[in-house]
Amino acid sequence: MASINLGFNGARKKAAARIRAVERRNLITVCRFSVKTLIDRSCFETIDDTSAEFINFVSILEHILSHRLKGQVSWFGYESPRSFWDYIRVACIKVPHSCIHSIENMENVRSSRAKGRAWIRVALMEKRLSEYISAALRDFKTTRRFYEEGAVVLGEEAGLLADTLIGLNAIDFSFCLKGEGLDESCPVVIDYTPYLKFTQTSDSISSDEEEMRTLGSSGSEAGTPESHMAASLMADQSTWYSKSKRLEQKYRVVLEQKGYLEELVRLREAQLSESVSQNKSLLQQLTDTEISHKVEKEQLEIIILELQDQLTVLKNHDLRSRQELTSHLTNQWPSPGTLDTNAVALDTLLCRKRTGPWEDKSFQSLEQLSADMSLSQMSLDPAQLNTHSLDGKAGLTHWHREGKEDTPSLRGLCGSLTSMASYKSLASLKSSEYLASPTTDMTSPGLTPS
Repeated sequence: MASINLGFNGARKKAAARIRAVERRNLITVCRFSVKTLIDRSCFETIDDTSAEFINFVSILEHILSHRLKGQVSWFGYESPRSFWDYIRVACIKVPHSCIHSIENMENVRSSRAKGRAWIRVALMEKRLSEYISAALRDFKTTRRFYEEGAVVLGEEAGLLADTLIGLNAIDFSFCLKGEGLDESCPVVIDYTPYLKFTQTSDSISSDEEEMRTLGSSGSEAGTPESHMAASLMADQSTWYSKSKRLEQKYRVVLEQKGYLEELVRLREAQLSESVSQNKSLLQQLTDTEISHKVEKEQLEIIILELQDQLTVLKNHDLRSRQELTSHLTNQWPSPGTLDTNAVALDTLLCRKRTGPWEDKSFQSLEQLSADMSLSQMSLDPAQLNTHSLDGKAGLTHWHREGKEDTPSLRGLCGSLTSMASYKSLASLKSSEYLASPTTDMTSPGLTPS
């Protein structure tokens, strides 16, 4: 008994699943037919609320959005019916620049059903109905919260619905949203008759002809020649009629295929032209980029050459400055031998000043002074020279002790003996000695600075 119940439940579930699948397929198919009919009608007249094709399309769309829609459970556990507007209002609230708030604030549209119908009309006038449906279907969590299992919006057919509604963007709709006819509480009904068409197959037509011939032959056995002629004429007429029907059917099929192929060719041509224009723009951008890169490279090379030239010039200037500085220092400072000679001359001069009066000589330079000192030293004999040297050293030591502190050498105090500053210091030293000695004549000739 339990197995029988399980089998019965399984069969019932399969039947329910088949029913839901057939409902979804029927709604999607009739929706496609309705969209095609609406597009064909829009080529000849303006689509408004009174158009039969539009009324049928709105009915189909309401059935699709209301298919297996869950009811609203109240506080007491009762389930009240719900409109598809409750789902659209929640699922499409995040669509940019949506008309949801505008429809919510409409004063003349009060019920939820009327707001849903107003939303369909506004979305068609905005040419965004497919965008709203796609955004709602992407919110899968909200869709499952509002619909039961087996609904159209939860099946694989939902993607086909959004693609089918894209064709309505080519139609310019015009509606009046005053609320008249939107608040009707009666359920909408779909008219299937415009989309129902019986197509007789060729096998069926042949079987009908064979049946007509059989009936004619059976009646001709007991008939007169006139009846035979009438039967043959009827058979010929039925044959020609069936042939004309077959030709007409083939012509319609070929005409539909021709229209489809022409539309497909136009679509492919538009896509090809768009691809060609994009390719041209990309090639132009690539060419401009290459030219700009080439110009930038040339400018960079020019800048590098200029910097290299400037670096070369700076190196040359630096080398020239170093050479000039080296030559200047080499010409300014005397050799060690000359420096020693000048120091000896200065020491001799100081010794003469301490031991005896100044001779009435004028020296234009230290070279003349050094030469004179060397000649005077060479004229002295070795004994006198030694005695004079010892006396000079003693006097110099005594002079050091009287006036200044002991220093290792006087070279550090005299500086460069060949520079102008040395000559001036030597002249100032002589002048100070003249002023200190009361026996010295202020007008007597002496060393004069050059």
